Amino acid sequence: MKILVGYKRVIDSNARIQVRPDGLGVVTDGVKLSANPFDDIALEEALRLREKGVAGEVVVAAIGPTDAQAHIRNALAMGANRAIHIVTADAVQPLTAARTLLKLIEKEQPGIVLLGKQAIDDDCNQTGQMLAALWDRPQATSASKVEVNGSVARITREVDAGLETIEVDLPAVITADLRLNEPRFIKLPDIMKAKSKPIEAIAFDSLGVESGDHLKITHYAPPPTRNKGVIVNDVAELVSALKAKGLI
Repeated sequence: MKILVGYKRVIDSNARIQVRPDGLGVVTDGVKLSANPFDDIALEEALRLREKGVAGEVVVAAIGPTDAQAHIRNALAMGANRAIHIVTADAVQPLTAARTLLKLIEKEQPGIVLLGKQAIDDDCNQTGQMLAALWDRPQATSASKVEVNGSVARITREVDAGLETIEVDLPAVITADLRLNEPRFIKLPDIMKAKSKPIEAIAFDSLGVESGDHLKITHYAPPPTRNKGVIVNDVAELVSALKAKGLI
């Protein structure tokens, strides 16, 4: 069985983000970019399934500009067998990403598609669900445990009331939650080996994907500056201060 893993490049979670002066985006020049953390978790799970003998090949799929190949090599260094890079300089919204991944599914015929449950840049949490609907196959989202037995995957999910366990027939789409695993540390020999692993570059326009980018962002703004806190001596002074601000 083959596992296809979605792999997206995002602004690093530890980077300080600033809004552009024109308010039409965030400053990316000189800002550290990294793989989406949830996608690293999805890739780690795919590699563990391969190590258990469930799958024979792990293929990474990324959509992004030409310079995203450095991060794709990171996925290959983790252990993916090969990668497919859909090259586009444009930002891609969830529906377009799902339609693009569907084209790759038609080509690769994977038994499992593993994605991060969401990307930390937009937090949409939509691509996996949209892909399952377009593919007309089962989905298991926000997985915290994955067990595969033959043509059935048993997925444990964390929900408000506790844990929910579902079974889906394969092929299926599975999205990874934070507690699914801890991605492995990449060693220097693996980084060297990754340089010889194949990356297939495909122009986005050649796929004939209909755009699903119907959302238009008109303005970005930083969160309001927090005022300095005030120290009060007792409860009565606290109540007075809250009344003065109209909070009670």
